[in-house]
Amino acid sequence: MTSLKLTRIGNSVGVVLPKDVLARLRLGEGDAVYLTESPDGYRLTPYDAEFERQMEAARRVMKRRRAALRELAK
Repeated sequence: MTSLKLTRIGNSVGVVLPKDVLARLRLGEGDAVYLTESPDGYRLTPYDAEFERQMEAARRVMKRRRAALRELAK
């Protein structure tokens, strides 16, 4: 477990992530992270559950309409 310290940043309060945590999350300056509530507390992740749901719906449509999409691509 990594302990993080809250820091004042202007009129806000922020968390500075150590370099090794950024590397494990594959994050860099300007990337988005998501704080999600889970049964065991909160989780900080680069994974956007809403985006994944949308992509899964798109994959189903693309699979079902493969022939039409190929024709449109010509």
